Amino acid sequence: MDERQLRILRELGDLGSVTAVAEALHVTPSAISQQLRLLQRSLPVPLTERAGRRLVLTDAGQALAAAAVHVESALAQARHAVTDFAEQADGDVSVAAFHSAASSFFPPLLRSLAGPGSPRLALADEDVAQDDFPALTRRYDLVLAHRLDHGPPWPRTVTSTTLLREPLDVALPAGHALACRPALTPHEVADQPWITVHDGFPLMQTIKAIAVVADRRLDIVHRINEFAVVAEVVAAGGGLALMPRWTARPHPGVVLRPLSAIHARRDIDVLHRPERAARKAVRTVLAALHAAAAHVRSQDRAGTPTPNRSLPAMYGPGGS
Repeated sequence: MDERQLRILRELGDLGSVTAVAEALHVTPSAISQQLRLLQRSLPVPLTERAGRRLVLTDAGQALAAAAVHVESALAQARHAVTDFAEQADGDVSVAAFHSAASSFFPPLLRSLAGPGSPRLALADEDVAQDDFPALTRRYDLVLAHRLDHGPPWPRTVTSTTLLREPLDVALPAGHALACRPALTPHEVADQPWITVHDGFPLMQTIKAIAVVADRRLDIVHRINEFAVVAEVVAAGGGLALMPRWTARPHPGVVLRPLSAIHARRDIDVLHRPERAARKAVRTVLAALHAAAAHVRSQDRAGTPTPNRSLPAMYGPGGS
């Protein structure tokens, strides 16, 4: 049993096929199969079994794959012990985020980590469906992801920390008849045309909840993920939309109103593989992300959006 074999077993549990593991590790499927056979010889119980044409983990295989996470974390800590001991925190750290989180968090990260001795950031935007965020932790040190706060948890193969629990509000044109109300009910907004995200993205669950409470099917006329574009379409009279209260860029022609009778909120989480946090540079960036999140929360002490609400200059335009 060695580190590479344990990693292959862990990746098989995550990815679900030998071919997918081979592609992720840039080797041939036969090489993956050979390593699995060598690992199996060292243990008295089966680690894998056939499920149709796929090779899947047995209960014993799942237990060993879970243990492999701790093994990788311990080995990573050992590898980086000298670096941490010498207080060398200026390593490379890659950070990926969906659009509105990137807009809200990347500028303060760059500003707060601009001094000598700070980590060297490599930033990327990744607008993916909710289920695809954990896989990004293979390519990036830290991944900013979003989900509804009552939705299913992230898989245990990644570590997650919530940065923000952000309210979702109804966006209306400034001159809309409902814009004068302090809050809106599902029944009041259900008969309006709607702009929503594409299927697979977290906000769709709240859209479905509105339809259930109002007992009617919503008229979805536009599918747009980018909040800056959504705001323009709302302002032009294209329909109502759900928008995050803090991380979407304010628009002078759009007002936000809270939605009552529905728990409308999303979590913005930072995901990473456990072993990544063994690096001091990664921990430094994590701390900077939490500081930026605290600043975002502090901008809405009253918790009530207003038509002309604006974010501080350090937080730029919003996205999905």
